[in-house]
Amino acid sequence: MRFLSRCLLISFVVCASAFCVSGQLQKAVIPGDFADPSVIRKGNQYYAVGTSSEWAPHFPIYTSTNLKDWKQTGFVFDKAPEWTSGSFWAPEYYFHNNTYFLYYTARRKKDNVSYIGVATSAYPDRGFIDHGIIIEYGKEAIDAFVYNENGELFITFKAYGLDNRPIEILGSKLSADGLKLVGKPFTLFKDDKKVGLEGQSIIKKDGFYYLFYSAGNCCGVQCDYNVRVARSTDFKGPYIDFDKNPILQENADWKCSGHGTFVNTPEGKTFYLYHSYNRKTTVYTGRQGMLAELTWPVPGAWPVFREANGSNVNRTSSNVTDDFSAAKPSLDWQWDFRNSSPVLKQVGGKLQVSGSINAKNKSGVAITKRPVSTNFEMVTTVVNYNTAQKGLVYYGDANSSIGIGVIGSSVEFWEVKGDKRAVIASGPITLKSLVTLKLSVDQDLSCKVFYKTGSSSWKELSGSERPKVDFLTQWDRSPRIGLNFKGSTNQNAIFSSFMLTYN
Repeated sequence: MRFLSRCLLISFVVCASAFCVSGQLQKAVIPGDFADPSVIRKGNQYYAVGTSSEWAPHFPIYTSTNLKDWKQTGFVFDKAPEWTSGSFWAPEYYFHNNTYFLYYTARRKKDNVSYIGVATSAYPDRGFIDHGIIIEYGKEAIDAFVYNENGELFITFKAYGLDNRPIEILGSKLSADGLKLVGKPFTLFKDDKKVGLEGQSIIKKDGFYYLFYSAGNCCGVQCDYNVRVARSTDFKGPYIDFDKNPILQENADWKCSGHGTFVNTPEGKTFYLYHSYNRKTTVYTGRQGMLAELTWPVPGAWPVFREANGSNVNRTSSNVTDDFSAAKPSLDWQWDFRNSSPVLKQVGGKLQVSGSINAKNKSGVAITKRPVSTNFEMVTTVVNYNTAQKGLVYYGDANSSIGIGVIGSSVEFWEVKGDKRAVIASGPITLKSLVTLKLSVDQDLSCKVFYKTGSSSWKELSGSERPKVDFLTQWDRSPRIGLNFKGSTNQNAIFSSFMLTYN
């Protein structure tokens, strides 16, 4: 399980009705894209880490004292480990021998195949040192989970490409230092029914080992992810599926629930932190962090989930007002590390953004936040003048983005689709005047942009019609929103403020 010693593991339930949270709609506990979460507890403090995919810094870390109100406090890697090329997925926290372990999935640089690496730290939210690949198996190995069986450590993982066999959950003994496999891997569970099999967590209760796993298609608009459970009287199996599966699936407002981990509270309750798509905003806000309590009707019975509610504070706390007066840039800025190498400097109430971009990157550097809604407005003020593009961006990927920027003596409403950049509309500005920009998106996914100089009124830039942003989404991650720079390495963009408001 996920509290430090992982000694007592128990399980969880789902309400049969759409929402059983005191008659209210369930709220995310970690709003925005935070897939495949892993959670541990140290005393009264909880730490959660989630998938970052192609965004840097890699694997954001959040902390909470009550499992419902979370704040980002760090990340695992500020720079991609040398062996990796991308796809930072499914981190797994574990604590052993006074050391925090982070087992994680990433693509190997030399062949672009996903395998499992490991990093360690004396702290749960900083200082991680990478030790390279620990599991290289089959055509792909992902989704690590560590279990302590009577003092012996075992690591389990999902394996593909095993001599035409189905997908399997494999297990292997871990060395005492947690950094290498011992002996030959063994099979715990096979995907004989071809429903999908990944994101496993194992707990023991009343003489049974319960293997919770996710089935179906994890990601995108057509997802059908759900959580299932099987059990065995032996850790190594065989595991028998529950005939009432799935035990956690879609409801009136959330869909494609899956890939979570367990943690015990000091009071002895067990909770499951997992991800799910909001039905209304789906891929635009990504797989958000959700919470459910694990309960058992009677000893020996199969478990049940009871959905828990996030705080009302979460949505409003996602609004941002930043005057850049802090000593360092905010921790929650993220960027597409594969397509740009940004440089951020925050000095004297100004944020300076510069850096290099890949030759095929038509969008430039995007310094972004994880959106929690599709209905938002963001505003920034640009305070320097050059021929670089400086402004706001709604960014899906290097060649899927839309934004407004100051370029020389004009303001441009632009979009990038495929390998082409197009100007939707433009307007003139007077040099040496502060230029304030606004970009908003409505519920129907239409995008509007405005600008003003000094104390003048807002002017809307528009083409023949307001463009939709439905081309931004990627299969495994939500688009991001924030600041933009596109220019030469000796130029920069300087901003005096950034405001993001959800409607």
